[in-house]
Amino acid sequence: MKKLIIDNIIFQWQKAGGVSAVWYEIISRLLKRDLPVEFIEYEHSCLNKYHKRLDIPKCRILKTVSARYGAIKRYLPVNVSSKEPFIFQSSYYKWCRSKNAINVITVHDFTYEYFCHGLRKWIHHWTKSRAIGKARRIICVSENTKNDLIKFFPAIDTSKISVIYNGVSDAFRPLHPSLRYDENDKFLIFVGNRAGYKNFDLAVEAARATGLKLYIIGQRLCGKEKDRVEKLLGQNYVDLGFVSNERLNMLYNKAYALIYPSSYEGFGMPVIEAQKAGCPVIAMQGSSITEIYGKGSLLIKDEDLGQIVEKIKTLEEGDFRGKVIDEGFKNAKRFSWDKAFEAYLDLYKQL
Repeated sequence: MKKLIIDNIIFQWQKAGGVSAVWYEIISRLLKRDLPVEFIEYEHSCLNKYHKRLDIPKCRILKTVSARYGAIKRYLPVNVSSKEPFIFQSSYYKWCRSKNAINVITVHDFTYEYFCHGLRKWIHHWTKSRAIGKARRIICVSENTKNDLIKFFPAIDTSKISVIYNGVSDAFRPLHPSLRYDENDKFLIFVGNRAGYKNFDLAVEAARATGLKLYIIGQRLCGKEKDRVEKLLGQNYVDLGFVSNERLNMLYNKAYALIYPSSYEGFGMPVIEAQKAGCPVIAMQGSSITEIYGKGSLLIKDEDLGQIVEKIKTLEEGDFRGKVIDEGFKNAKRFSWDKAFEAYLDLYKQL
């Protein structure tokens, strides 16, 4: 395999998040192999919860990029001097201008293209467009993301595209029955950011309609969000902020259901995490959710509170909840980071 250089810029941009989780899993496996791989690091990456868990040897660090002028540097191509061809994989839409670079990118979603507006959308799409245009190979995390890629870039050479599903961390698993769901302590859980298309308000309204406590995982609520949630739920909610995978797994195990009413996902990692932990998932069909969810017994058709409440109530019927959990266990087995890593490695070896 040719030398592989991975640009770790995502760990500077995020403190947590799905893309950071992807690269933590891939990089941690690369470090366990005797492979020709080096990394471009960035100042302040240590603030990222996933980067903190990586132990990249100094001898593997090609260079560390200063945070100075970071807002500009994030949009500029990378310079690497090499007399031999090498593979350059950015963790997030950067490309290498070296004549010997073989650029590879991973496309996670088209959230900006669908939901953002103005300058922010234009800059992101311009950056993504340049990276896609320079890429020898393009990895999409789902068939839905591949279809979106072709939609927004109809002239693209589809032979360059490979679909490699994300995996799911081994941190998510069913715990001892004494640590699992207790019908005397029912609560719902919402995981992820709360951008408009995530439909967080639907989760809050579902908690109010059913009288169940809502646990909120992700960025802490801002003042306006807190006022809104307390107006609807009073004190019947818990704002936990970001939590470790181990804590999140415990919450999945204990939760009555994950409420995930997002109208768009490139993949939808919390769905598989919850299923692997044995937590029923109420989600909205469409985008990649239909593709990765498996048997859709708890999928809703649109942004309808009544459908969510109905799905919550059906979990109380006989052994239906147990059947849903078993279906989730079976579906989650389709997704493995070891499998994803080997697919990445096979692609690199072809270049």
